[in-house]
Amino acid sequence: MASSWNLPNMLSLSRVFLAPLVMVFLAVRGQFGYVFGVNIGDIIAGIVFIVASITDAADGYVARKRGIVTNLGKFIDPLADKILVVAALISLVELERLPAWIVVIIVSREFIVSGIRMVAAVDGVVIHASKGGKAKTVSQIVAIIMMILEVPYAMVVMWAAMILTVWSGMDYLVKGRDFFR
Repeated sequence: MASSWNLPNMLSLSRVFLAPLVMVFLAVRGQFGYVFGVNIGDIIAGIVFIVASITDAADGYVARKRGIVTNLGKFIDPLADKILVVAALISLVELERLPAWIVVIIVSREFIVSGIRMVAAVDGVVIHASKGGKAKTVSQIVAIIMMILEVPYAMVVMWAAMILTVWSGMDYLVKGRDFFR
């Protein structure tokens, strides 16, 4: 069995530690100047968020390529994703760039899907991420980056991400309905 302290798990764990950095740079953004009309704190937060997001793709790729999938990895990877996204979303609410109700919808979907996965796991069934779930993740990451950097039409992209979030959540509910009988 592969060691739990392997490269994919370390990449996943790095997201847990990068999430507070995103929040810190967004919180102290007033301490920095501007470059091309964008706050330097926002730029740094955006870069940290992008780096953390890249580790999400990298950890799964490396784990599959090297055949080092572990139980810790199955646990920490989705948890790290949620911590990173929720930390950024909460920061955006605090900066009044994003309405809180959108965050509640996104977080609620995550709780529901995690609950379905836990119930399925009791029966020994692993529910892997669907294509809709992956599209949801990519759209959320793009929307969050746009909102951090205050790119025009960021809210339109966030709306699309929220719609994909609800749609993929409904997909998991339909596929997991048998676990609740």
